[in-house]
Amino acid sequence: MMKARRTLILAGLAFIAETSAAPGQAPIQITPPAQHAPSRAAKPPAPKQPAAKPAAKAKSNPPAKAKSAPAGNANGFAPRAPVASPTPPPPSATAPAAAGAEVDSAFAAYQAGQYLTAFAEATRRVETKGDPKAMTLLGELFAHGYGVPNDDAKAVAWYSLAADRGDREAMFTLAMFKFGGRGGPRDRDAAADLLTKAAKLGHIAAAYNLGLLYLEGQQFPQDYKRAAELFRSAADAGNPEAQYALATLYKEGRGVPKDLAEAGRLLAAAARAGNTDGEVEYAIALYNGTGVAKDEAGAAALFRKAARQGSPIAQNRLARILATGRGLPADPAAATKWHLLAKARGASDPWLDTYVQKLKPSEREAGESAAKAWLDALQPPRT
Repeated sequence: MMKARRTLILAGLAFIAETSAAPGQAPIQITPPAQHAPSRAAKPPAPKQPAAKPAAKAKSNPPAKAKSAPAGNANGFAPRAPVASPTPPPPSATAPAAAGAEVDSAFAAYQAGQYLTAFAEATRRVETKGDPKAMTLLGELFAHGYGVPNDDAKAVAWYSLAADRGDREAMFTLAMFKFGGRGGPRDRDAAADLLTKAAKLGHIAAAYNLGLLYLEGQQFPQDYKRAAELFRSAADAGNPEAQYALATLYKEGRGVPKDLAEAGRLLAAAARAGNTDGEVEYAIALYNGTGVAKDEAGAAALFRKAARQGSPIAQNRLARILATGRGLPADPAAATKWHLLAKARGASDPWLDTYVQKLKPSEREAGESAAKAWLDALQPPRT
């Protein structure tokens, strides 16, 4: 396997890694969340309690997914870089920790989907105590439209007030708004400043995103060592995206001494946490014995898992394993299926093309039929 080459970039950012064992993908653009806040000098009026009605059911805004395109180099390997969500995650992921029994009642209602109660409790807490956690909660409610009409301007105003008062969750979410231009124009400089402040206060996702900015080298001079430090703090706290990113730096010796064993350890941690790119790269390391004990069967199991999650690299690797019978029993029809699925996603492989062409017609047709059924199931319903 050729030496991996990695470059991570954020908001016009590509995260590239190449190995000779896997087919190519183009660099993938990664854009962090964002928004620009109104003036922080003027405090927004405390919102009025909406008319009583059944609480809206919880809903979540899925994170933006990076799309991959085929590259000309059939020997490239470019897994998706972790992507920060352009909208705040669901309540369970972002609700800031309560600071006292009164605030607990507001967040308990929020977590339970009782948004009108959460709104009333948070509003009371803001009016009586000026509590920044309650301000952040009001920002969440307006950002998602939970129990109140969605209003990005009000969400940004409340997040801004809470951030000014030192709430790290508000700082991070406001940074994400500013990166993406939600509720106002994009402002990467202000977003980077907010990430820096939130990371200093121990916000894990802020540390990870800030690390990406140091790799990009726009808001700050490019600094692999600083990026590695930030990734390390988030990785040690269990963030799988940071574990994966730090592993790539250890593989290349950028910002840290080159250490394939440490890279393997971090990839294993990311894979255990369900990070698909971590699964793919750890499987490659297992298959080749790079920095870890060689384990072709273990690699095959991880490739199968990632392939079912839609990774074209994993689908290609699984197809080769099934074609050669190394790590799993040979299965020409299954190899054909996974090869065609990977190829449909841009992961071409001339060797497998030739392999499929030489199969018995019955084996090839069985694989083609299985691939078609899979692809048809992924198509959106026609209206």
